[in-house]
Amino acid sequence: MNRVRLSITLFLGVLLAGALPTARIAGRVPQPESRLRLFHTHTGEHLDVVYRRGDSYVPEALAQLDRFLRDHRTQEIHHFDPHVFDLLSDVTSAVGRPGAEFQIICGYRTPWSNEYLRTQTSGVAKNSLHTRAEAIDIRLPGTPLVKFRDAALALHRGGVGFYPASGFIHLDVGRVRRW
Repeated sequence: MNRVRLSITLFLGVLLAGALPTARIAGRVPQPESRLRLFHTHTGEHLDVVYRRGDSYVPEALAQLDRFLRDHRTQEIHHFDPHVFDLLSDVTSAVGRPGAEFQIICGYRTPWSNEYLRTQTSGVAKNSLHTRAEAIDIRLPGTPLVKFRDAALALHRGGVGFYPASGFIHLDVGRVRRW
């Protein structure tokens, strides 16, 4: 009986000893993932994507995000500054709702769309960071807009615009400012 127990113990020890170095060598330590869940209010599209693993952005995911955040008037796609996505992820954590689904009001805007909006409404900047894919207008259902704005302001990572009458905030990765 002792011989059988010893054989099993040795077998398991050899098996585990062989498996552990392989896992370390292969770099199978899981990397933390950054995920975004989005709903576009103008196109009706949803996107759930892991856009970063550890310190590396996922190129395919960035391309999906660029397409998702395209100018919905012209369908033109522009490459977004990925720091916008980090800002979105961090603001959901700051309000205690990591992984919550954002509603996207506006992502990228072509210069034509930006000028069109300027003629139709107030509060649209002539040189908006939306035209450089460095800004996004969003809401987070279930989170009071004031709490959402205050969390974004506390991050000190760019511009924060507050539009309570329209029910959204603007975030960008430009200089730190508020309106």
